[in-house]
Formats: sequence, structure tokens, C-alpha cells
Amino acid sequence: MTRIYFNDVVTRDGFQIEPEFIPTDTKVALIDELSLCGLTKIEVTSFTSAKAIPMLRDAEEVMGRIRRVPGVEYTVLVPNVRGAERALESHADELNLVMSISEMHNLANLRMPREKSFSELREVIAMAAGKVPVNVSLSTCFGCPMEGNVPHEEVVRWAERFAKLGVRGLTICDTTGMAHPAQVTRTAQTLRERFGALPLTFHFHNTRGMGLANVMAAAQAGIDRFDGSLGGLGGCPYAPGASGNISSEDAIHMLEAVGYDTGVDMHRLLAAARRLPQVVGHDVPGQVVKAGLTTDLYPRQRPSSN
Repeated sequence: MTRIYFNDVVTRDGFQIEPEFIPTDTKVALIDELSLCGLTKIEVTSFTSAKAIPMLRDAEEVMGRIRRVPGVEYTVLVPNVRGAERALESHADELNLVMSISEMHNLANLRMPREKSFSELREVIAMAAGKVPVNVSLSTCFGCPMEGNVPHEEVVRWAERFAKLGVRGLTICDTTGMAHPAQVTRTAQTLRERFGALPLTFHFHNTRGMGLANVMAAAQAGIDRFDGSLGGLGGCPYAPGASGNISSEDAIHMLEAVGYDTGVDMHRLLAAARRLPQVVGHDVPGQVVKAGLTTDLYPRQRPSSN
């Protein structure tokens, strides 16, 4: 049975665009719940400016209070050297760096050209060497809402540039939900052939309803690491109408149903997902939390006497 490794990003990617601040106690409690679910990795928070992302202004406190479970990696997003220094002080297990393949999206999201992003991230990678592993997330790999098509060759070129810097892994992101399964299959096959020894994670959004289809295409092409967000929360603030990440519980349920081993305790994960609407104050997109597992059976209804 093929093993799939799953990373939940709800408390960083999922929460960062919520309008109302989620209390630190609530974040810590949710991460502690997720830590017991069998996930491989949890993206806890981001060490960015509190002015830029007020929701995550409590990054140090959250990292200092969570109960770390052996076997679970606690990763954080960092935008620059200062963010990396804060993350190291908070004993992050991994630094996750981000830049966009699309020049226009990088300008909108990070307010700088790609080459400047690459230069700054290279400094972070050098600073972290020998201290903590670094993963690089490449955004808009499957399309940009401002530029349209993102050339396949550009994804490969930027992946190669970061691989040469000695990063531990790469995350290939469908930031605005523009990917389709044929495109995913081609990208997965090419990157696995080119970077076979480098762990590759695929990150999908469900903006156009193809998130789970894209997960399946990637898994069938040999990708064994995925990001997801509990309840399907999240979305890109620089893409109008872009809905959230794929729902972790929906994706894991699907993968388990077709025979993959995720190591996740679905009952624990669904219990956490059921509490999520109370946390954010609104309904969440995830479907399995509403319908239940396909293995859940209901009492047989007696026929009406009428």
C-alpha cells in the first residue's frame, strides 16, 4: 500500500484571510488536536509583519505553547532573514519560503520582482544551513489570474534554481485553483524525473472544483506529499474569487478510499473539523464533515404503516 504524507495548513494559510482575529488559545488548542491526528506536518503560523497579516501577530506565543508530538513536524512560513531569525528562536522544525513563478503575482503578493525574491530567499537558505531544513513553495505553478498561462518550463527552471541551493524540498502550488489533471500529471512526471531525490509536495486550491481530481492525478503520477487545510479554509488574497485550499479531510478520505495509506485518524480529524465553524464563525467548504465517511452506516428505516 502506497504511503501518502499529509500537511495541514489551516492555522496559517487557512486563518490568514479570516476577518476576525482568532484567539491564541483557540489556535493552540486546534494545533494540539491536529497533532494527534496522524498528520506528517502542520504549518503552524507565519513570521511575517503583524501589520501585513494581523491574524498571525501571535506567532511566537503560538509556537511556544503548542504541545509537540514526536513524529509531527511543525513548519512555519518566513518571508525574509528577520522572519527566519524569529522562527529559529521559536524552534521551528522547518522554514517554508514562498515566491511566485508569475512575475505579476510576485509583485502583487510580495511587492518585488522574482529576481529580488530569489536573492532574499537565497540569504535565508544560507543563514539556515546546518540549523533547520528549508522548503520552498513555488506559487502560481499552474496559472496566474493576472498573466494567464504559466509556462511549464518556467516552473522547472525556478525549481532547479532552488534545488541547486540545497533546499530540503519543494512545494508546487496551484495558488488560485487554475490547475487541471492533465497539467498536473505532466508537471508531476517532469519534476519527479528531474528531481527524483527531492521531496515534492503538491498544494491545490478548489476554486474551480478540481482540487480533488488534481490530488488524484498527482498521486497517480507518483507524488506522495500534499498540503490541505482543515475544512477547506483559505484562499489567495490577490486572486478575486479564489476559494480555499482543498479540504484535508475530503482529500484524505478520498485517498484512503482508493487504497492509499495516509496514517491519519479520520475520526479525530473529523472531530476537529466539526468544531471549526464555531472557531471562524461561518460554515466551511469541507464535505465529508457534513456527510460523514462512506463507511458510516445509518439505521435501517422501517417502512411507514400508511
